[in-house]
Amino acid sequence: MTEYDAETLAVYASNVADYVAMTHKQAGDPDVASFISAIPKGGYVLDLGCGPGRSTAAMIAAGLRADATDASPEMIKAAFELFQIKVKLATFTELDAIGTYDGVYASFCLLHAPKTDFLQHLKRIHTALKPGGVLHLGMKLGAGETRDTFGRFYAYYSENELWEHLIAAGFRSVATLRAASGSGLSGEREPFISIGAYA
Repeated sequence: MTEYDAETLAVYASNVADYVAMTHKQAGDPDVASFISAIPKGGYVLDLGCGPGRSTAAMIAAGLRADATDASPEMIKAAFELFQIKVKLATFTELDAIGTYDGVYASFCLLHAPKTDFLQHLKRIHTALKPGGVLHLGMKLGAGETRDTFGRFYAYYSENELWEHLIAAGFRSVATLRAASGSGLSGEREPFISIGAYA
């Protein structure tokens, strides 16, 4: 697999409207609110894999300075049309910031990265954070690598595996913020977890 999965991106490209509608229903997401509350007033954050930009817009509305990246040109277009947010087209491997951000919001994006690359992505995020900066990580729980009914690539981890990877990436403290189940674009109900990790 390359640094991005073409089949996964193709699914998002052809289902932008449905994904936008789904995220609209999730307005007021408690994970976004939790992330915002953990950032200093006026802090500088990155929304990694931002999709149509709803979370980024909430961060900006809360007074944060926010960068946003996504690997899907169609999602980037939607973010601008919906929220006038200029999103940078970039894959996870292109994150090269050093000590820049007070927080990085990586909500259900790194689950599309192969397991062989996951630790390096976490290390890049750690490097991009200021000392004491916070990572919000949202992932689905499970085991192995597979594709969903749409054909999107997914990598699954247990809670313990995620903690171990975060510590190995250099994060000094890790906390599970929320564990629940929900359904996304595919409609399949799956367990997920939200984790906070501090650089």
